[in-house]
Amino acid sequence: MILESSAFENGGTIPRKYGYKNENLSVPLKINDVPEAAKSLVLIMDDPDAMGAVGKIWTHWILWNISPNTKEITENSIPADSIEGKTDFDEIGYGGPAPPDKEHCYIFKLYALDTILSLEQGSSKTDVEEAMKKHILTEVKLEGKYAP
Repeated sequence: MILESSAFENGGTIPRKYGYKNENLSVPLKINDVPEAAKSLVLIMDDPDAMGAVGKIWTHWILWNISPNTKEITENSIPADSIEGKTDFDEIGYGGPAPPDKEHCYIFKLYALDTILSLEQGSSKTDVEEAMKKHILTEVKLEGKYAP
């Protein structure tokens, strides 16, 4: 499975407009080579570098029940029938990069699942991770950097 963005290269810099304190537009993503057995996809964006600043990995976006036929998530949108969870900003939907101290690395993790998740909108990352345990067929990561 492949996860890419037209906005930045893997390991590159995420443009300012995707930042929480700027335009807060969700990043455009391209998805390829999803396993045939996949029934749904899950996307989790988080900031492990926040551990040093706020004492935890900060959750920026949780999106599940994405159709396995999805090839692209366009800028500032979500695919039809997908469901968004609550971020650590205490909001449902995308919350862009917002490092409080220095440049952070943001990780977009895409999971192919052998099931569709039965979770309500606004569920937490913990809820989603628990629900998808034992259902992950494969996963892939895309990383981007963002500085205050």
